[in-house]
Amino acid sequence: MKAFIEKNKQRFLDELFEFLRIPSVSADPKFVPDMISAANWVQQKLQEAGMDTSEICPTEGHPIVFSQKIIDPSLPTILVYGHYDVQPADPYELWDSPPFEPEIRKNAIHPDGSIFARGACDDKGQIYMHVKAIEGMLANNLLTCNVKVMFEGEEEVGSENLETFIKANKEKLAADIILISDTSIIANDIPSVETGLRGLAYMEVEVTGPNRDLHSGVYGGAVANPANVLAKMIASLHDEDGKIMVEGFYDKVLELSATERADLEAAPFNESAYKKDLGIDDVKGETGYTTRERAAIRPTLDVNGIWSGYTGEGSKTVLPSVAYAKISMRLVPDQDWIEISDLFDKHFRKIAPSTVKVKVSRHHGGQPYVTPTDAVGYQAAFNAMQEGFGKTPVPTRGGGSIPIVALFEEVLGLKSILFGFGLDSDALHSPNENYGVFNFFKGIETIPLFYKHFAELSK
Repeated sequence: MKAFIEKNKQRFLDELFEFLRIPSVSADPKFVPDMISAANWVQQKLQEAGMDTSEICPTEGHPIVFSQKIIDPSLPTILVYGHYDVQPADPYELWDSPPFEPEIRKNAIHPDGSIFARGACDDKGQIYMHVKAIEGMLANNLLTCNVKVMFEGEEEVGSENLETFIKANKEKLAADIILISDTSIIANDIPSVETGLRGLAYMEVEVTGPNRDLHSGVYGGAVANPANVLAKMIASLHDEDGKIMVEGFYDKVLELSATERADLEAAPFNESAYKKDLGIDDVKGETGYTTRERAAIRPTLDVNGIWSGYTGEGSKTVLPSVAYAKISMRLVPDQDWIEISDLFDKHFRKIAPSTVKVKVSRHHGGQPYVTPTDAVGYQAAFNAMQEGFGKTPVPTRGGGSIPIVALFEEVLGLKSILFGFGLDSDALHSPNENYGVFNFFKGIETIPLFYKHFAELSK
């Protein structure tokens, strides 16, 4: 594979750049034509890679791309999952280069260069590793397992229509394991395999006071300001020790043993470098837990956006009628996202004063997920990382969420292997998202090793 990759390096990058130029933003209706273009583009590339079939599967929302190569029905089958949709690039002015005009720039973390573009790491660069790895395995007669590919276009907005699709296509999606590259490694010289993900409950709240915006001089001090009220309500959601104050929030949290916590803490971590990278003087979080534990094995509640009143240029002295906030909660085993959403709804209404009306809306969510480290799929991933990087990989817990993973197990009865090659510093969901050139090609090189080890361990 190394010779094949070396020979085709520039072509692979050129193709990825084509992909990244398509602004496949699933959250914004104005990008619907681009979503269709992205689905058609990746479907065509899978066909060119040598798959038996490659098709566009319509949904009530954005289409799903499905492709397969069955070389021998008696061999194990790997189902590759990923997504071609990306987060909105706003605010555009904070990008050092246009978000949909990819370019390679060198930096301290990526001395070989990093690809700067929206979706470079999450998840276009990582799914395209699989397309090129499949092409390489077929071109060099290295494919040791049957392979199916399912790339969706709604992961960034909650995978609303994927559940319907997988329930209606269980036979088509039949496999032995699901392989996902939408996660990260510790560092380019410290390979790792994630053993779990946090769940997610995403809410929006609306606090309404008077029936219109009011003159702050005429009414200020006599009528409740929804922006002030919302800020106070949000501030009350945590105590001084960082504990979330929603009643019943921690009732089902599965606490890790001292041994499990020690194993996770064994992974290299430099808190000073962490703070320097983020430009902060100190860290903050739940008392009694380390920075890494707070970001991986503990539940959270965070404001993702808050707005109210006049925010344009200059001044406008109004007391706003309505204030809004988007709030997400990252969950851990054995929290249930629907139950947590209900608890939050009940709590937020309870703490609202009589001077305002409150509306709580549920956007989307997903359950937490854990991969057993003694499973064949995990062992294959461990062995592949060890062979690909020449170093023993470290098991980690991911702080992010892929809501559909738990559903895969529920509906398809399949475990998912989190086999990502990004870095936490790649600015996912932020301006200047990027993906290391090294990581892109190392993924293409290492993915075939998973197939090799999974076939061997499945005998």
